[in-house]
Amino acid sequence: MDPVVQEKSLSEINERIRDGSARVVTAEEMPNLVQELGTAGAVREVDVVTTGTFGAMCSSGVFLNLGHSDPPIKILRARLNKVEAYGGIAAVDLFLGATQPSQDQGIEYGGAHVIEDLVAGKQIDVEAEGAGTDCYPQMELETALRLDDFNQATMVNPRNAYQRYNAATNSSDRTLHTYMGTLLPRCGNIHYSGAGVLSPLSNDPNLDYIGVGTRIFLAGAKGYVIGSGTQHNPQNNFSTLMVTGDLKKMSTKFLRAATFHKYGPSLYLGIGIPIPVLNETVARNTAVRDRDITVPVIDYGIPRRDRPSLKIVSYEDLKSGLIDLNGKEVPASSLSSFHVAREVAKNLKEMVEKGEFLLSQAVEPLSRIGNSRPMKQTKESPNVGDVMSRDVVTVGEDIHVEKAAKLIVSGSFDHLPVVSKDGRLIGIITAWDISKAVASGKPARISEIMTKRVYSAMLDEPIELAARTLDTHSISALPVVDRDNKVIGMITSNHLSRLLARRQ
Repeated sequence: MDPVVQEKSLSEINERIRDGSARVVTAEEMPNLVQELGTAGAVREVDVVTTGTFGAMCSSGVFLNLGHSDPPIKILRARLNKVEAYGGIAAVDLFLGATQPSQDQGIEYGGAHVIEDLVAGKQIDVEAEGAGTDCYPQMELETALRLDDFNQATMVNPRNAYQRYNAATNSSDRTLHTYMGTLLPRCGNIHYSGAGVLSPLSNDPNLDYIGVGTRIFLAGAKGYVIGSGTQHNPQNNFSTLMVTGDLKKMSTKFLRAATFHKYGPSLYLGIGIPIPVLNETVARNTAVRDRDITVPVIDYGIPRRDRPSLKIVSYEDLKSGLIDLNGKEVPASSLSSFHVAREVAKNLKEMVEKGEFLLSQAVEPLSRIGNSRPMKQTKESPNVGDVMSRDVVTVGEDIHVEKAAKLIVSGSFDHLPVVSKDGRLIGIITAWDISKAVASGKPARISEIMTKRVYSAMLDEPIELAARTLDTHSISALPVVDRDNKVIGMITSNHLSRLLARRQ
């Protein structure tokens, strides 16, 4: 005989919230309760489980209505504290994206910082250029506004609250600056994001409750789910949410701007969703633990869309602080704050207990089949292997400078990669290095004058990445290496110039 499934209705739970009798626990507390009471007992004892997450949510922004000026203006271009806001909506409606950098401070200040400044009560400078029409004749406008001066300030975020997030490491020989933070070379660290056990979507993995119209906690305000987020991929446990809320009711305790070093601005947001314990299925799902939630450790050292996974790990593994990668203990650290995620879940719990936060029935379920296809590219971009020269001469570190000079004079190149006895790249020497050594009159071996910190490129690396490496480090050539770090070619600024000339 099948066991009786314990069930409650959402209206029944809301009635308990209204009269103050609802039993509310956080998602961090729920697993032990289910273990102790069983799923049926948990349904009897618990009405609501509160969740929370606090991390960088780049896909965020705010619609702002400035009100009409006198004379009126139809805003063509606008800058808020020198950060461009999109004006192609209506005369005085703007959309400010969190990741937009400023014109004067670059990536150190961006849309996220403007949003935080507004929520903090600060005044921002507004500059606008008009289109100049008969009904909107004003061409330029400058003013200073606070959040209360906008008619509406509505946050609308296309993609927030990832169900889980890939961890990141870097197998290459150079430091990478990414949206997953600074990744040290040769798998020197691992970064991850997400709250694990407290994550809203990890506690409702099948989207049984969370749907269109679900009321949520959004940066201290009451917000709503308005649909599945972009790149929603529930069939692979990567669901996302599109959310909205009133910026004027938000708090900087749960909304903070940040800049990822050499990458750009982002907005940290606190999002929490109360989940009604309607039946045993919900109780079972909200009993998820960190050890049950797994993610791949992705190698960002491979500069392609489809990066390899080096290992599957759980949030319990990640939160331990050390991950074993091929016998090497690699430190792991979080880009999100579990402490603030706890605060989100705790604040939401208190609001529900006080009768200040009722749960809402979704007007439509979120799709359980998502769409996260790669971009269709109709014009292929060349790789390093398509333009590099395979006519490359390497030298050992023990040869004398005079021999290296003769190689350069007799060849059509002015860079010599330096390799170890087993053929691996260990340095580089240029014609300029050799000229200085010869001019000094001191006999020397290559090992004494070579540049040991050498930047390289891979055969299948996009040409744009190689160009960026040349520009960033003000160098004119890169040895091209294989997976064993053995030199197979050379790409120079001249190769890139010829490629650009062909494109034009």
